[in-house]
Amino acid sequence: MNWMDLSLRDFQGAIASSSPTPGGGTAAAVALGQAASLAVMVSDLTVGKEKWRAGWEHAETTRSMATPMMDAAGTLATEDSDAFDDVMKGFGMPKHTEDEKSARRTAIREATLRAAEVPHQTATLALELLNHLPELARTGNANAVTDVGVSGLLASAAAKGAIFNVEINLAGLPEAYGQDIRAQLDELKENIRLKSREVMDAVRERMES
Repeated sequence: MNWMDLSLRDFQGAIASSSPTPGGGTAAAVALGQAASLAVMVSDLTVGKEKWRAGWEHAETTRSMATPMMDAAGTLATEDSDAFDDVMKGFGMPKHTEDEKSARRTAIREATLRAAEVPHQTATLALELLNHLPELARTGNANAVTDVGVSGLLASAAAKGAIFNVEINLAGLPEAYGQDIRAQLDELKENIRLKSREVMDAVRERMES
């Protein structure tokens, strides 16, 4: 299922259903897409407006980065639910013989690793967006600075929500799985925390200036 093909009402209904997918990881990726969309909007409201000339260059850079992120986030939303569905398929595999048990265990582990990799991509992209937002808040169209704030909140939620999914899936795997992600995780979490706060501070300062 490509969740981007649904109406907002239908997507909310799918999340609210008793089905485990779409779940939090998909919702996090969708939030990232919304965050990127707001960043594009503020950039468009800045570029070409003489009053905000000082922010044109950064707004153009932000727009170039955030525009493809809108589609990438939609792809991640679908991949996230697909990955979890594959985990559940693995658990449904036969386990009568030793060969079947081995094949089942391998399938579960590979699917679970994928279920960690996808939200890790979501969190990484969210941090990339967060990195651009403080300067957009400082130099972009001041009339849209609260939109930068909402973009920051959504990107922060996307990143932190995705990290939850990374952690819970890695916790179910042997240490040999996902070593690169494990090695990056603490630094990624700290950067997300710091940059999320910087966005909020920049928005508040611009509102009060």
